[in-house]
Amino acid sequence: MQIRLMWEDPATGERKEPLLTIPIALGREFARLPDLLDGQRVCRIVLNSLEVSRYHASIEIQQDRLTIVDRGSSNGVIVNGHKQTQTQVQPGDIIQLGNYQISIALPENPQPVATPAHQSQIRFNPVTNRPDPRITPPPVVPVNNCLPPIFSQSQIDPQEIHATGLPVEEVEYATIGGGLGSFMWVDLLRISGVSSDRIRGLGMEQHPYGRYQQLCLNAQIVPHERLRSPADACPDNIWGFPNYATVEAVRDIAKGKLRSGMSHLWQVFAEPTLASTYTPKAGNVITAIDREAARISWKKIMRTASVQAIRKTTDGRYAIVYTCQQPTDYACTIARYVHIATGYPALQFLPDLQAYRDRTQDFKTVVNAYEPHEHIYESLATSGGTVLLRGTGTVAARILQKLYTLRRNNDRVEIRVIQLLRSAKTDGNKYGLAERKVEHNYEFQPFNWPKSAWGGQYKAILESATPEQRQHLLADWGGVTTMNRRDWRKIITGGIHKGWYQIFYGEVQQVVPRASHSGTITTVRESGVKGDIQLESDFIIDATAVDAPVTASPLLQDLIQQYNLPVNHLSRLTVTADFELTEMANQVGKVYASGAITLGNYYAPVDSFLGLQYAAFNIIQDLLARKSIELKPLLLSRSLNQWWKWVNNRSPD
Repeated sequence: MQIRLMWEDPATGERKEPLLTIPIALGREFARLPDLLDGQRVCRIVLNSLEVSRYHASIEIQQDRLTIVDRGSSNGVIVNGHKQTQTQVQPGDIIQLGNYQISIALPENPQPVATPAHQSQIRFNPVTNRPDPRITPPPVVPVNNCLPPIFSQSQIDPQEIHATGLPVEEVEYATIGGGLGSFMWVDLLRISGVSSDRIRGLGMEQHPYGRYQQLCLNAQIVPHERLRSPADACPDNIWGFPNYATVEAVRDIAKGKLRSGMSHLWQVFAEPTLASTYTPKAGNVITAIDREAARISWKKIMRTASVQAIRKTTDGRYAIVYTCQQPTDYACTIARYVHIATGYPALQFLPDLQAYRDRTQDFKTVVNAYEPHEHIYESLATSGGTVLLRGTGTVAARILQKLYTLRRNNDRVEIRVIQLLRSAKTDGNKYGLAERKVEHNYEFQPFNWPKSAWGGQYKAILESATPEQRQHLLADWGGVTTMNRRDWRKIITGGIHKGWYQIFYGEVQQVVPRASHSGTITTVRESGVKGDIQLESDFIIDATAVDAPVTASPLLQDLIQQYNLPVNHLSRLTVTADFELTEMANQVGKVYASGAITLGNYYAPVDSFLGLQYAAFNIIQDLLARKSIELKPLLLSRSLNQWWKWVNNRSPD
């Protein structure tokens, strides 16, 4: 007998749906799971969490019934919300083992997994660098087949590159991506003494925050709304002083808003126990980055480019080939030190919603929260309707707040929200004695990782852990969370009380268009209940906000294939504590990576503002040890001098 087990990875949110033959053993350590049960070969499933026992449970056939058995676990087996030592299970049941919530389905049941995972992605348009749902995966053709022939080699003589007639420039430092990760690395290079002429940035954006800002706007985080970032995470200010809370407080007090100004300072000193956590306004962060970009000559450093490949050169450097205005308009930059910060390779889209769009080509009714979807709010404001919301993270919370505001400002129309979850969330992730609070299925935490993971005890634990231990730690610390905001919690409580907000639990069987008028019908098999229900909605918004593995990026996929780069257990690039790709070492030349593409290594919050700055700092320290050209250590006197130049908005040169 075969069954399908379905769960989401606690660290990344990625959906796992293996088809397995009974019996099945589940636990934390593969070696402790039995390979035979009653003489039958066992399918062994490893769940990376310290809350899961080494051999936690088994699923087997007993008296012709599908049965789950607790194998002496520390935290028990919970089936449909009830702790069990041994009980029968059936399709639609939800099994909780530690931080994992696993649902059961039979293989003959219609499932959204009919859409392959690689197709359930929203890719970024190579021209606009914005999420574009109409882009299909590129054909499986090696990237170097499309490049000038010389770049089919893994190692190239620089003289041969010059002989091709392509425009070629040579610099010491190059960064690929052109976003916030590139910006923070270049900023630290400039502060550390490197002139702008020795640095080249290659990317699609005119501003370092271009893609980030657009994704925020699509997710309804407009300039006056606050980002999920701490006060001292300042992309424009490596010193973190004065932080955003101090700057905002001084501005408010100068305008006569004494109470408002003092409240920002109180938040920093009293968060998160006595006051809600301070976070900066999106518009203030953008303005600060613009100021610093001008100060370090960012526009002079950047080239508008779509990078196609990176190749080692015979003299210990790297050739970066890219296109400019036209797809065949190639050029090349040769650099000794290369930094890759390409951001999210793609956005994962829920498979059942992708299957719906594949069948109907309807890109207006069913959307991802990071796609442009302002038309939904415009339609709701004039005609009302029902929105089916998927996901429980910060993006889902922001979408829900937007829908509440629409209701409040347009009382002549009826706007309803249905939140669809795979299962009820009653307990938060645990680690040691710490446990996150949960309310109405939302798990509360100020930021996407515990704050100690940025620079405290958790950071030290992760750095000293073995690769296997890091898998467990990241699973226990990770997960989908949102900020514990009093005003937002009132919205949820009021919505449930007044009936315009409803929650349903279960696995989606299919999504189809409504026959009578626009909208969809979502068939759901409710958790622990026999039979299906149908949920009608005018729009569906996927706010699960999961990023895709690095192989979704043609550039990174080519790099992995060309140089046999290893990927870690989260399907991200494997880097050292200095964020180096060791397989790319080329005599004295080095390649580094930072951001979301490095999750799963020695640092947890890699795609945060502080995480990107931390990566930049580690890379610069490694370059200093290699006595790289023009780099000077930020000792006390130089750091104070550079900080004073920053305060007075003077060039770091």
